[in-house]
Amino acid sequence: MTAVKEDELIEINPCRVVGADQEKPAERPVLTVPQIFALAERIPERFQALILVTTFGCLRWGEAVALQRRDIDLAAGTVRVRQAFVEHRGTGLILGPPKSRAGVRTVAVPKAALPVLKQHMSGHVGEAPGAFVFTGESGRNLWRGNFNKLVKWPEAVAAVGVPGLHFHDLRHTGNTLASRAPGASLRDIMARMGHDSPRAALIYQHANREADQGIADAIDKAAKAARRKPSKRKVKRVAEGDGPAAEAS
Repeated sequence: MTAVKEDELIEINPCRVVGADQEKPAERPVLTVPQIFALAERIPERFQALILVTTFGCLRWGEAVALQRRDIDLAAGTVRVRQAFVEHRGTGLILGPPKSRAGVRTVAVPKAALPVLKQHMSGHVGEAPGAFVFTGESGRNLWRGNFNKLVKWPEAVAAVGVPGLHFHDLRHTGNTLASRAPGASLRDIMARMGHDSPRAALIYQHANREADQGIADAIDKAAKAARRKPSKRKVKRVAEGDGPAAEAS
C-alpha cells in the first residue's frame, strides 16, 4: 500500500485485501499546527515550503512536486493544482493530470505560511512560468524514494515528537485541519482534498464528530461529579449543629 498511496510508484494495488482500500484517518498521526512549523524548521531550508504547502494545501506528493511557478499566486495566497508526477521505475517521472477531475483545484494557503513560500519562490525557483517550484539542489525534479534520505526525515520527525510519521501523513493532517474548520461543509472538504467521492471527507467529519463528542462527554462527567460533591459551606453548617437534625432536637 505504501507504493500506491504514499510513494505513487504504481497506479493500481496488485493485492486485494478486504478493507485495505478504505481510508481510516484515525489510524495515522495528526500534527498540531506548531508541530507542522517545527518540522519545516528541522529540514533543509530548500524544502521547508514543501512541507507547509503540502500540509496546509492538502496535497499529494505527486501534486506538490509538479507545481510550477505559474501555479503559485502569492498575492492571492493560493496554489493551483493542474498536474501530478507519477514515478515509474525504469521509465522515470511521468507528468500527467491529477488522479481525478476533482484533483484539478485551487487551494488557499494560510497567511502564516506565505512568508516561507515567498522566500522559497525568490531563492529557489526559476523565473520562467514553467519552472518547477520544488526541486533538488541540482534543479532536478524530486523523487519520493530519495526524499527521506535527502532531508534526514526520520531524525526530523522524531525531533518534533512524531517518530514514524510518513510524508503522506502531512496531507492527512491537512485534511483533518480542513474538516475541523468552523462552517466547512462536506463539499468544501471534498474540494480541498481533491476527491470526487464524499466517502473520504465523511470519514474525516465522522472522526471529528466522535472527538468532539468525547470532549462533551468528559465535560459532562466532570459536571456530574461536581454536582454530587457537597459544598464546603453545607458541610460546615452540619458540623456546627446548624442543620435539620439540630433544629429537630
